[in-house]
Amino acid sequence: MKKFEEKKFNIPTLKGLSAKNIEEHLKLYAGYVKNTNGILEMLGKYHADMAANSYVIGELHRRLSFEYNGMRNHELYFSALEGGAKSLSEGSVLKKAIETEAGSFDGFLAAFKNLAATTRGVGWAVLWYDPKDNRFLGSWIDEQHLGQLNGAAPILMLDMWEHAYVADYQPSGKKNYIEDFFANLNWRVIEENFKKAAR
Repeated sequence: MKKFEEKKFNIPTLKGLSAKNIEEHLKLYAGYVKNTNGILEMLGKYHADMAANSYVIGELHRRLSFEYNGMRNHELYFSALEGGAKSLSEGSVLKKAIETEAGSFDGFLAAFKNLAATTRGVGWAVLWYDPKDNRFLGSWIDEQHLGQLNGAAPILMLDMWEHAYVADYQPSGKKNYIEDFFANLNWRVIEENFKKAAR
């Protein structure tokens, strides 16, 4: 069976987010990779007798979406912190596209930060690009397996599970975490995600 491989990320010193927090968070990501591979391996074994193992197979498939999406979400999250903070240039394709749709980049950013700050519970704040209608959509994903927008590509993932920020910010510091995430963000990575999704 072909296995998914744990990606390594070159994350510099970050504003607000400690190296220890990132180290622990990366261990969680590694767990998602391991669990995704483990589930696929188990499915291969249980498929040898599908009639006898139908219930177990069904439950493993349900779990697969949680583990797999957790793996991919974290890869988008951590890759956006690589290379140090970089803003979008005035001629940026992504910035122009956001301004065309949202009116202003600052207005879009304020709305996305509000989405991340005000939605209750654990989950992810996600910026999607819908290539069918050529538009951006912000949404909240509960956990990892609920709330994806069918046909849209995630181009920016903000982890709002408490493990992402509580060690450095405490539960009351959610808004500070969001501000620091964007202060550390490499927008050029997000622009590359957008270009790939828009092809």
